[in-house]
Amino acid sequence: MQIHVTMIATILLATPIITSLGNVPPEISAGPESETKVEIITNSIGMKLALIPTGKFRMGSPRSEAERESEESQHEVTITKPFYMGVYEVTQAEYMKLMDPKNQAHFNSDRGGGAEYPMEDVLWTEADEFCRKLTALPDEIRAGRKYRLPTESEWEYACRAGTTTAFHFGESISSRQANFNGNFPYGNAEKGQYLRRTVKVGSYQPNNFGLYDMHGNVAEWCADWYDPDYYDASHDEDPRGPPVGVLSDDYENYYLVVRGGCWIDDARACRSAYRHRAMHRNKYRLIGFRVVCEVRAGT
Repeated sequence: MQIHVTMIATILLATPIITSLGNVPPEISAGPESETKVEIITNSIGMKLALIPTGKFRMGSPRSEAERESEESQHEVTITKPFYMGVYEVTQAEYMKLMDPKNQAHFNSDRGGGAEYPMEDVLWTEADEFCRKLTALPDEIRAGRKYRLPTESEWEYACRAGTTTAFHFGESISSRQANFNGNFPYGNAEKGQYLRRTVKVGSYQPNNFGLYDMHGNVAEWCADWYDPDYYDASHDEDPRGPPVGVLSDDYENYYLVVRGGCWIDDARACRSAYRHRAMHRNKYRLIGFRVVCEVRAGT
């Protein structure tokens, strides 16, 4: 199957997203500012991926951001290489094309979910294996595409999509904009629904890079080990995370970075800068993932 490339001339963006473009500092490459065009590719199993441009951004949160964590200290990061990122979180249907069908999501068709819902209840190692199996498909090999989990810096850069606010929607968020516990909105947003489950991917408005569900629905595994003090020693270009993670209480497992918040979280945990962690040996019905596809030199 050949790759399909679509130039989306018009992406319907919610007003708060358009407004947030005014917060983009001049030094940040936030993609096209005068046009809302996003390059989308469709791979051999039907996954859509958006091209994320290079640029600089302020990773972390300012001290003025409400309910921030001390480990979110701001520092400038440069993303030196473009990459493709999944437009949606990996769906159950996509996951089952490559992985053991016995490994079902918690919110499968028997529990109100289904094929177009995000895959969750998946180990970090299984998410990593999915990327390796996708890379090994003949059509993907011919196209020279290599898949992996995003680094923490790539994830936040892609989530912000040029914005500097707590969310890519702006400084507030309600459950009309993302799937989280609507009883605990953020900023001046009103309380809303708490669905207590996942929803179909793409049910809410995308960000400026054409990515859906970067806030809420399921939290997302990243490639990096987790260390609460890592930002103090982080590289300023394409940081890859610490060589090991902090130990758990039982001194057997390590934590890995999880980003984006989920359906059960308060809005504060869905902020662009919020860092969470989870064990690689454990499954969580709260956590899914999305893929990154590396861009070949000269393309």
